[in-house]
Amino acid sequence: MKTREELVSSDSDYFIYAPSRLALELFLYPLQCGVFSYLPGYRLTRNAFDSFLLLYIKKGELEISLERYSLQAAAGQFVLLDCYRRHGYASDTGAQCLWCHFDGVTARGYYQNVVSRLGNVFRMPDSTLAFRRLQAILKTFYEGAPVREPLLSKYLTDILTEFLLYTPAGPHTGGYAAMAEEMLSYIGEHFKENLAIKDLAAIASLSPCHFIRVFKKETGFTPHEYLVNTRIAMAKYLLKNTRLSVKDICFSCGFSCESVFCSAFKKALKMTPAQYRAQGSP
Repeated sequence: MKTREELVSSDSDYFIYAPSRLALELFLYPLQCGVFSYLPGYRLTRNAFDSFLLLYIKKGELEISLERYSLQAAAGQFVLLDCYRRHGYASDTGAQCLWCHFDGVTARGYYQNVVSRLGNVFRMPDSTLAFRRLQAILKTFYEGAPVREPLLSKYLTDILTEFLLYTPAGPHTGGYAAMAEEMLSYIGEHFKENLAIKDLAAIASLSPCHFIRVFKKETGFTPHEYLVNTRIAMAKYLLKNTRLSVKDICFSCGFSCESVFCSAFKKALKMTPAQYRAQGSP
C-alpha cells in the first residue's frame, strides 16, 4: 500500500498483517512493515503504538526520541524501540529506512536483552544476515506470497538472535555480557566442585559484590542461584536415568550434604528427590 503520511515520499510502501491465533500464542510476528523514504523535516511522535519497532537506516539520518533522552541514528545502523512507551523519530536531512513493527510472546524478552547489550541504536560489524532477513519479511508481502507464519517468526528470531550474539566492548555492556557467558560455561564445567562466590569473582576479576550484581543483571540469577540450578538439573537427570542412591547423587552434583541437597531440591521442585524419582518420565 502507498502511504499518505506527510513528508513521506510517494514511492514508499507499507503492509499490514493480522496474525493468526496460533501466531499470537506461539510466534514472533510482523504487524506492519515497509520501506519509507522520509523527506527533510519529517516528524513523528506517539504516546504508544502497541508493538516493537525494528528499523534499518539505508540512507540519511534519524533523531530518535525516547521518554527521557534522544539518540542520533545514521545510515548502516539499526534502531530497536519499545513502542508501548512514548517514542518518536524525525529527520532534518531525510532518510530511507526498512522497518517492521512486530510483537509476540517472547518479543519483550528479546527487546530487553538486546537493548541492555547494544542500546536502542547500534551498528553491527556485519549487518548482512539481519538486513537480508528483514528484506525477506518485506519480500513476502511485496510478492503477495502465502504467509508462512513459522517462517516469518524464524526471520524475526534470526535477526534478534544475531543481535544477541554480538557483544561489543562499550558503555552498554562494560564487557559484562561476555564475562557472564564465560562464567556460565565455567560453572557448567565445575559445578561438582566447591565453588565459592569469592573464587568465581576472582576469576572474573571483580569484587564479590560487583560480580554478584552484574552476573544477576546479565543472567537473571545470582551466581549461587545459577550454581544450585545447575546442580539440580544434573540431579534430575541422574534420578531419572541411573540407579544411584540419593546420597550418591547428592555428592555427585556438588552438594555438601544430603540434607542441603534435599532442601534445595524440594524448594526448586516442591517435592523430594525420592518423590521425583518415583514419578513417571517427564
